[in-house]
Amino acid sequence: MKKNKTLYWILTGLFSAFMVLTAIPEIINNPDAAAFMHHLGYPQYLNPFIGIAKVLGIMTVLLPVARQLKEWAYAGLFFDLIGATYSQIATDGMMPGILFMLLPIILLFVSYYLKNNSAQTAASPFAAKEYVTAHKY
Repeated sequence: MKKNKTLYWILTGLFSAFMVLTAIPEIINNPDAAAFMHHLGYPQYLNPFIGIAKVLGIMTVLLPVARQLKEWAYAGLFFDLIGATYSQIATDGMMPGILFMLLPIILLFVSYYLKNNSAQTAASPFAAKEYVTAHKY
């Protein structure tokens, strides 16, 4: 259990660092980030929005919040990564460099799996209710 928790925090930390480091240029509307978004065909005002959404998503993943909110954050980050990958393939074609995007996507899935796996192995709040229901006195 401790091994899974350690692995979760290492992989989630790597994933979070990747997402935050890609969000900072978007938030400050760095000229290179703006040029890249223009190359993909997106308006310049979308950059800060996506950057802030990434940071909020990572904060939600890292902080102790409701499980459903965490799942929404994982989903939003997944859609961001898939959308970025698709946009790049649609604009430039399938280039070998796009395979790099598999790394954060894999990190996201493993982080999500480890988070849910550790949550299921912990004591379930429904265990007592199921016991009482099965063993009526």
